[in-house]
Amino acid sequence: MNSNFKNSNLNLYLEVKTVPLLQFSVPPLPYYIVSGLAVVPTGSKHPARRNIGVFDLLVVMKGALYVGEEDRQYEVREGHSLILRPDAYHYSSFACTEETHYYWLHFHTQGEWQPIDEHMSDPAYQRDFAVEAPTFLPAYSITPFMIRVPQYTPLLQPDKFYNILQELTLMNQNFHLPGARLRQQALFQEVIQQLSDTLTTDAPSPKVACAERAAAYLRAHYQEEVTAKALGEHLNFHPVYIARCMQKVFGSSPAAYLLKYRIARAKLLLLQTDLSITRISEEVGFNHPAYFTSSFVKQEGLSPRQFRQRFA
Repeated sequence: MNSNFKNSNLNLYLEVKTVPLLQFSVPPLPYYIVSGLAVVPTGSKHPARRNIGVFDLLVVMKGALYVGEEDRQYEVREGHSLILRPDAYHYSSFACTEETHYYWLHFHTQGEWQPIDEHMSDPAYQRDFAVEAPTFLPAYSITPFMIRVPQYTPLLQPDKFYNILQELTLMNQNFHLPGARLRQQALFQEVIQQLSDTLTTDAPSPKVACAERAAAYLRAHYQEEVTAKALGEHLNFHPVYIARCMQKVFGSSPAAYLLKYRIARAKLLLLQTDLSITRISEEVGFNHPAYFTSSFVKQEGLSPRQFRQRFA
């Protein structure tokens, strides 16, 4: 395919004038089914499917997916999400141009739902779709309300979104334990809340943007030795300012955030591979296996070996 033609087509995704929305009647709340993390090599495509019967949420962490649904096409880039409908035909419009990492999540609802198209730039948007709130909540009857989420949107705080999806996916390993499935449903409602917030919340503040950029850099380089100087040079901010931003947004310094992320990646390797503890420590950026083990114990309350055996 001619590259100029391809690029001109990809640019169309960014010029869409309307934002497709999904409206859910509550109660009941939409509910989580299952999720996972996928790595798609360059040249691969998202599978084509029709009427799968569940909503399919795609959240890209690295690279981009090129997905169409009926007559709409989307470029789902890093930090963006797309919800595919259960009653529609969706397909790959282009192959991935780079290795792409994304979370997928299936959910559904027993209640009524419908797609809505609206111009987000229309000042009348909020007024036209405002749900009239009751003057007071009746004591003995249910007051239904609507939840609206965008099918395609940039995430306000991508890293927090990734963390929720990672926890949801990790909990699939122990869904048989008491309270695990309830915890998953609670986490999923936070996913819905964050998606809904993108319709009404202003763009993130400079401090939030700085913290998100720093987090993205740390996630991309977690296997390497990361210094405060290198982080500052990449973001073009003083390391002290970056640390303050991350503390405010994530409640941890860059070093603490990096450590938590490395441990989270190690947990996935412990559950999904047969690699040795020493090899896993190297894979996630630790220079010394002993330090990896002590850090893991401090964060998780048990050793890497015990963690693996717990779910064996």
